[in-house]
Amino acid sequence: LPGLHIFAITLALEVSVGKTNTVMALNNSNVLLPCVFTTCIGFQDLVFSWYFNTTELLILPPLPLQIYQGKIKNKATEPTPIWHNPRVEFVGSTTKKDNNISIVLNGVEFSDAGKYTCHVKNPKERNAQHNATIFLTVVHKMVETDNTVTLIIVGVVGGLIGLLILFMLIKRVVLFIIKKTQDGKKECLVSSSGNDNTENGLAGSKAEQKAP
Repeated sequence: LPGLHIFAITLALEVSVGKTNTVMALNNSNVLLPCVFTTCIGFQDLVFSWYFNTTELLILPPLPLQIYQGKIKNKATEPTPIWHNPRVEFVGSTTKKDNNISIVLNGVEFSDAGKYTCHVKNPKERNAQHNATIFLTVVHKMVETDNTVTLIIVGVVGGLIGLLILFMLIKRVVLFIIKKTQDGKKECLVSSSGNDNTENGLAGSKAEQKAP
């Protein structure tokens, strides 16, 4: 059906900001806001934008809440900026393996904390659109995490695993010694039985082999 065909094409465009959608930055530092896109059928005259604290995509740029907008002609060309905030720097690339449209926000301030949306529109996919959101937190200083408890737990677990391996090795050695000892006793019993039969002239002995 035509409707289902359009729906399938729309799902071909995907936008991602990575495994985690949260970023923490130190005040007055520079922070990377990652974003990549994928498309199954390629792209032509693709337009991408970054928005701050909004996902409104119908108002024409430039906007105070729109911090970057760029255009990519095709896979063989790098993105060209249409409009951008002076504090925003484009650091991505689309001629390499990943379609990277990441940006760097320079001189981060506490007022920059909030939601950043990476939006992509691909005319080749009947103007299919997709976006992903990342949240920025600005702090006065980075807090060092105390890993003492974690190190203790790792040490205890590692020690238990070491003891278990040592126990298994000792068990294998003991079983090997016991097996060898039992095999030796069996050989002694067989040899002793053969000697007794020979001396007594019983069946299976050398006396049985003499001529009557």
